[in-house]
Order: sequence, then structure tokens, then C-alpha cells
Amino acid sequence: MSLPKVSEVRNLSLTDIRQEIISVKRELFDLNFKKATKQSFKSHLFKHTRRRLAQLLTVETEYKKMA
Repeated sequence: MSLPKVSEVRNLSLTDIRQEIISVKRELFDLNFKKATKQSFKSHLFKHTRRRLAQLLTVETEYKKMA
């Protein structure tokens, strides 16, 4: 699984980005919960999820500055 590309995020509308931010934050919460309760999880997903969240927040900020 490769890291997410920012070009994929730039093609989304602002409402889609905001919905994706919510779902990615939930996914990160679930990963942290699994880690804390010692359930099995794929540790590389932390890096992928945090990177995806950063990309979404960056593009959202760019949209806000353009408006």
C-alpha cells in the first residue's frame, strides 16, 4: 500500500474534504483505541492516516485562503 497522494485530495470539493477529514479522524481514533486495548492492527496505518489527515487539512486551508 502506497502513501496517499495530495493530487487525489485536490480533486475533491470543499464539502467532500470536510467529510473526509471527519472520517480520517475517526479512523485515527479507532487505530489509537486498538493500540491502547492491545488489539491487532497494522502499525503502518498510523503513518498513512496521519499523512492523509495533514494533506486534507492543508488543502482545506488553501481553499479557505482562496475564498
